[in-house]
Amino acid sequence: MLVPVKWLREYVKIDDIHSKTLADELTLSGSHVESIISMERDIEKVVVGRIEKLEKHENADNLLVVAVNIGTETLQIVTGAKNLKEGDCVPVALVGARLPGGVNIDKVNFRGVESYGMLCSLKELGYEDSVIPKYQRDGIFVFDKEYPLGSDIKEILGLYGDVIEFEITPNRPDCLSMIGMARETAATFNRQLKLPEIKVTAEVDDIKDYVEAVEVDEELCNRYYVRVIKDIVIKESPLWLQNRLIEAGVRPINNIVDITNYVMLELGQPLHAFDYDKLKNKKIVVKRAEEGQKMLTLDGVERKLKNSHLLITDGENILGIAGVMGGFESEVTDDTTTVLLESANFNSRSIRLTAKDLNLRTEASSRFEKGIDPNLCEMAAERVCQLVEEIEAGKVVKGIIDVYPNVREEKNIELRPEKVNGLLGIELSIDEMIDYLERLGLKAVKDGNVLKVTVPTYRLDLEIEADLIEEIGRLYGFHNVPSKPLEGILTRGEKSFERTVAEKAKTVLQALGFNEAMTYSFISPKAYDKIKVEEDSQLRKYIQIMNPLGEDYSVMRTTIIPNVMDMLSRNYNFGVKECFVYELGNIFIPKELPLKELPYEKKRLTIGMYGSVDFYDLKESVEIMLERLRIEDVEYLPEKDNQTFHPNRTARLMKDHEQIGIIGEVHMDVLENYDLDVRVYIADLDFDMIVEMTNLERRYRPLAKYPAIERDIAIVVDEDILVGDLEKTILDNGQGLIEKVELFDVYTGEQVSEGKKSVAFSIIFRSFDRTLVDDEVNAIQENIIKALEENYNAKLRS
Repeated sequence: MLVPVKWLREYVKIDDIHSKTLADELTLSGSHVESIISMERDIEKVVVGRIEKLEKHENADNLLVVAVNIGTETLQIVTGAKNLKEGDCVPVALVGARLPGGVNIDKVNFRGVESYGMLCSLKELGYEDSVIPKYQRDGIFVFDKEYPLGSDIKEILGLYGDVIEFEITPNRPDCLSMIGMARETAATFNRQLKLPEIKVTAEVDDIKDYVEAVEVDEELCNRYYVRVIKDIVIKESPLWLQNRLIEAGVRPINNIVDITNYVMLELGQPLHAFDYDKLKNKKIVVKRAEEGQKMLTLDGVERKLKNSHLLITDGENILGIAGVMGGFESEVTDDTTTVLLESANFNSRSIRLTAKDLNLRTEASSRFEKGIDPNLCEMAAERVCQLVEEIEAGKVVKGIIDVYPNVREEKNIELRPEKVNGLLGIELSIDEMIDYLERLGLKAVKDGNVLKVTVPTYRLDLEIEADLIEEIGRLYGFHNVPSKPLEGILTRGEKSFERTVAEKAKTVLQALGFNEAMTYSFISPKAYDKIKVEEDSQLRKYIQIMNPLGEDYSVMRTTIIPNVMDMLSRNYNFGVKECFVYELGNIFIPKELPLKELPYEKKRLTIGMYGSVDFYDLKESVEIMLERLRIEDVEYLPEKDNQTFHPNRTARLMKDHEQIGIIGEVHMDVLENYDLDVRVYIADLDFDMIVEMTNLERRYRPLAKYPAIERDIAIVVDEDILVGDLEKTILDNGQGLIEKVELFDVYTGEQVSEGKKSVAFSIIFRSFDRTLVDDEVNAIQENIIKALEENYNAKLRS
């Protein structure tokens, strides 16, 4: 929001305040200043002149010789401009003048004719193209009327003073106006606010002869206020009006459009003028568009509309998109003689979505989408009519049409003085609180132990007691609130149990050589085909993203295996010989489809590896991690039905009859889908279940005083006998004296019968209360061998 300080001074007496001080104090009171822009130009010796005579250059067809009266003398100047006529007042740069950009003006000879200066365009005077009126872009700038000859151009064009640029937060739409910033200024400096006196004096005819009715969609249109102006002569605006718009960053167009833009900047209420003679019917109908309906907007672009878009129509033809942009067919042109003036208030959400749908954000839509006080409509329309009379741009038709079904009333909020001081940490009297509130335009009355505060309708952001406390605080100055040491009872924060377990598991895996990875929670639905998930699997009941970045990120994952396989494939194809990764992340399980509520989010730990490793390396890594988490007695049972994994090299992890995961070698068909020609091993674990089973308590026992006895045993059993079952049998028959059982060899080959395998264990015996003797250990080992023979038909390998 650009706020010219000269314009601000029309509403607040701040002549004694420097722009820098103004900006600093307004920033401290809550209005953030982005920059201060000086209107000063590097201009010297440029004055107002009047063209007395125009003649063609005798030696050049495209040049004119101009006699320019500057008050004290008449100068001869050569120019190539085509937009001049005798009697025009123009800016004249004298010999020795300096223009923006370091341009110096000297006497020049143009093909035998001396030129004693230069006639200037607005661009040559330092104006940006974005604010130069289209009719002034080509050629010399011509004043709207005659000004004292010889006057300094900087005084006439107002090239002095500063413009302050403010960043207006979305909750303060009332500050998107000169009056809004004037209120803030008056409150900050405790000065009187002077609002413009609005009065329309010379009305003609009756509006009922021009407009028969106004019909609105009450859900999307809060208020629609109509006035009519006739006998309009479209021309350029007075210089003072153009200067105001240019300083505020708006390009002047013509007198009617400029007035509506001026009032929008002044009051914050967007307005629109329709060419009345282009209406088919004497009525206004505000209604929703038909799906797929098309219209041509003011910018010459055809727009395809949705049913949610609100339109201004005459019952038949579209006049404009409500709150966004007018229609090309109803545009005010040089031939316009009568306009219908719209001052309306629309649903902010509707305008925001419409502007977003059409990719069309305008000054009007940027204000409407933040919310505007509907009570501004009348004031803004009457202000336009007043200015039309003031610059003699037309005649105002008597009467109004005002459709305002749900009148916005002022809010009342109770404020507790002790709450103010307690929250701000200061000591203010009730009178001081009332003073701050009233400076902001609020009414405050003491009622017992509370203040009853009436909030004006333009303060849409003030809803609760805390909002009022903030208002008092910012006017008092948060920088004035004294610093105090922290008070209160300190509590020690600590990590949640789940996070502690997660960090413990990560530490173990990293110590084993695994690298942590984090991938997107969105995957492609084709990923389920790549890992051969069955069609009726629960994993295929995934959530589809409504507006995905692409097909590769279009569903929320129900398994992390595809992500890990992608990483392993990428590394392998980049020439990485060994890769060890894991990801601890969420999967998303819908409660029902189509989705009606948030899905379940479950933690999964997926580990992947390839290189000089096999199934047992992965199994050992998982066992070490579970051991560190004190999860014991985990069984590894064969799994043959999971199509992602090899049918003979896969196991389910079971604990207390519950499956906590699966580990195994990835199926060769899946490897082919990922362009992998190396064996890959995956473990996919339910980490939520692991957290529930984890026991982080530690019990310690003294180091053993007595020596251990180690015995090896090699037996031949059927190939389908599980090593885990053999280990369990050994432990069960160890009479509590077995400290450790470790598998160190599995052999199948020439020396073992077909269908059999040789399994070798190392058994460590130890007692914590005595020294074991060989006879005792031999007896236990005999029992173990006997149990293995009885249960598994095991034979000692000779």
